[in-house]
Amino acid sequence: MRTEKEMMDLIINTAQEDDRIRAVLMNGSRTNPNVKKDLFQDYDIVYIVKDIQSFTKDHSWVDLFGERVMMQMPEDKVTPPALNDGRFMYLMQFMDGNRIDLGLIPIEKKDELLIPDSLSILLLDKDGVLGAIPPSSDIDYHIKRPTEKEFDDVCNEFWWICMNISKGIWREELTYAMFMKEQINRNVLIRMVEWYIGVNTNFSISAGKLGKNFKDLLKKEEWEEFVSTYSDSNYKNIWQSMFNMCDYFRKVAVQVAKHLEFQYPYEDDKRVTEYLTKVKKLPEDSKIF
Repeated sequence: MRTEKEMMDLIINTAQEDDRIRAVLMNGSRTNPNVKKDLFQDYDIVYIVKDIQSFTKDHSWVDLFGERVMMQMPEDKVTPPALNDGRFMYLMQFMDGNRIDLGLIPIEKKDELLIPDSLSILLLDKDGVLGAIPPSSDIDYHIKRPTEKEFDDVCNEFWWICMNISKGIWREELTYAMFMKEQINRNVLIRMVEWYIGVNTNFSISAGKLGKNFKDLLKKEEWEEFVSTYSDSNYKNIWQSMFNMCDYFRKVAVQVAKHLEFQYPYEDDKRVTEYLTKVKKLPEDSKIF
């Protein structure tokens, strides 16, 4: 596996030797002083370039970065549809384990497409067009304090979707039930847990993308409660994990509400929990509720 120095030298030297590349930025986890380094960290790189079409008309130029397992070019896709905003991305996984996510941004569109990000390091600026960039920090990714309306909406969404999950489990519609639980309500639960961590840290840290740092930020027993909200494909286990999810959501949401002086929707919670319990007890051939 090529070392970090070898990769950085390759990225910067490529830019220095190509007159079309005018500036280089790096962002992402490798610029975050609070993230422990590991071998799977991507190199998230942005090249500010002249004549972007001269790069994208023949993609073989990226071969210089090394032998790839495969490459993805989001702007060359129809599913999902491309953004078509002027940038071009090369997502490259290399045989030696390294990965570069390389974005090209036309220099004439830099002010429009180069969104300010606190996790940015300026590696090269041939013309001084980017100006000074503050030291890298993860402040842009700190958990944000919710408004009361945001809190109310998340609680409302969670309990509403629980009823959809129960319907899917009772019907034994596995894909529907698991989509509702693991795609919709999982994200809702993660948002509430982030707020719970936020109130306990004065909203001064990041929980990581999709809560990936929860294990380190929650107490051992809290993490185990969170883990118990996952399930396999057995319907009995899905039921149990959903009720575990309800219990854990209630626990953290009540604490968030108490800390921020919001009102937790106890009545919605009570009625929906009763509804879920009733659905669970319904015979599989029931014709009436």
